[in-house]
Amino acid sequence: MFRTHTNGELTLKNINENVTLSGWVQTIRDKGFMMWIDLRDRYGITQLVFDQDRSSAELIEEAKKLGREFVIQIEGKVIERASKNPNILTGEIEILVEKLIVLNESQLPPFTIEDETDGGEELRMKYRYLDIRRNPVKDKLIFRHKMAQKVRNYLSDQSFIEVETPVLIKSTPEGARDFVVPSRMNPGQFYALPQSPQTFKQLLMIGGMDRYFQIVKCFRDEDLRADRQPEFTQIDCEMAFVEQEDVLEIFEGMTATLLKDITGKDFGKFPRMTFADAMRKYGNDKPDIRFGMEFVEVNDLVKGKDFKIFDDAELVVGINVEGAADYTRKQIDELIDWVKRPQIGASGMIWVKYQNDGVITSSVNKFYNEDDLKKIAGKFGAKEGDLILLMSGNENKVRTQLSALRMELGNRLGLRKGDEFAPLWVIDFPLLEWDEETGRFHAMHHPFTSPKPEDIHLLETDPGKARANAYDLILNGNEIGGGSVRIFDKDLQAKMFNLLGFTKEDAEAQFGFLMNAFQYGAPPHAGLALGFDRLVAILDGNEVIRDYIAFPKNNSGRDVMIDAPAAIAEEQLDELELKLNLKINSTLQS
Repeated sequence: MFRTHTNGELTLKNINENVTLSGWVQTIRDKGFMMWIDLRDRYGITQLVFDQDRSSAELIEEAKKLGREFVIQIEGKVIERASKNPNILTGEIEILVEKLIVLNESQLPPFTIEDETDGGEELRMKYRYLDIRRNPVKDKLIFRHKMAQKVRNYLSDQSFIEVETPVLIKSTPEGARDFVVPSRMNPGQFYALPQSPQTFKQLLMIGGMDRYFQIVKCFRDEDLRADRQPEFTQIDCEMAFVEQEDVLEIFEGMTATLLKDITGKDFGKFPRMTFADAMRKYGNDKPDIRFGMEFVEVNDLVKGKDFKIFDDAELVVGINVEGAADYTRKQIDELIDWVKRPQIGASGMIWVKYQNDGVITSSVNKFYNEDDLKKIAGKFGAKEGDLILLMSGNENKVRTQLSALRMELGNRLGLRKGDEFAPLWVIDFPLLEWDEETGRFHAMHHPFTSPKPEDIHLLETDPGKARANAYDLILNGNEIGGGSVRIFDKDLQAKMFNLLGFTKEDAEAQFGFLMNAFQYGAPPHAGLALGFDRLVAILDGNEVIRDYIAFPKNNSGRDVMIDAPAAIAEEQLDELELKLNLKINSTLQS
């Protein structure tokens, strides 16, 4: 037996017990006549003591040879600690060591295994197995585990069945790029790793499973950022004989249950907002409603005043930043520079200050008198001490730019608090998006999304105006889930494929198995998939999903710990009947 207790377990109730503990050496404090060692495992820290008056000289000599991260086993007696530590569970006791065994020595780690470490992110990712020993990482993985348990319990209680679906599937042209896997037994042919189990969960509904879920790995070959990884985890769900309202009720209940477990609060009915309203009020389809700054359009007040920037704009729109009239010129100029960055792409920004003394001034006083500015302030509902920020240009672009500014101000002003939660359903998305480059429609969600019943006739006359029977679940300005009522009629599905530019042959080649299944009694069905990594991060007060994945990739999609991706041997290529023809960038060649 390597241990009788863990290192987070012993308290005063264990005084005078003989115990065996194992773990890693966290810190060593050697005072010559006495040594203390903090012994760590997943459960906590226990202080060990070696005392020259009570311990043998041989035992103390063995202890002096220990180093950080040595794996050891000790036997000893639980005694009351003279100098107690209220910050740890075992802070009232220590172990008077009577026997010490070194189970494994350790090299000096490349960074300190402490809550506050001296290791940079890339170094810690290279030695991720060491980073996991640190409480901030360990606690996040444990939190993820607990959330997964709660999701499984909730869905199982709602009669969902967990079913595994294949990882080696067929590549399809919709969505992000696929990761592909060559088949040795079928030379020249490839599997794809699933971007989601979409078609399989629909087939499970046709198979009569009625309610399916899976906490499943998905794969997308796309550019990375803080909330993206090339492999990620979804809570994937599908239900038969349901309408949109049934799906929203189930997954609103699940999310509310998770939120209550964390906050202790009941969230009531989640608010709902149409896609059109979200874009009009916030400039994006995943608004953070924890704070205001709703968009206000002022074309009617600012045009015709010989200010060319506004007169020539398709839309002039702004936000009211409450209490920010004391922003200095330097602070405002810094915001203007921020929106001019290539990532945002704005040409500039106009400001209007409603000062605390009641005077209204602006960066365009030359064109707008005090009465004009008062009308603008009135439309925003501004009061003394507020700052109005205006942007103008192409309607779609300026909304996107102002949305980015709104979120940035939310961060700067401390309005996006990790321990405050604001869930929201966004509904009534467009069914299709027109792509100028390809000259055809693309599915806003995916090709199996049903139009709203009242909009089906528009597929013949004005498909761009058809709305989808689709819904997204938003939490704190992040899309954590999305889904739709599915098309279950083969004729409507064929019409959808045609609108998306598939020939009959293309549709048959890509999705013939699904179209064929529709001929055997497909039930009405709908579903939703939640990004589990993102959900867990937000519930824990963060937005960076990488911290909640045991072995994540870096921003280049590399695993720097195992050095992947990597070249494979010529013999493997020969087995797969593949030959590389790499196109190396000319800059790299030179």
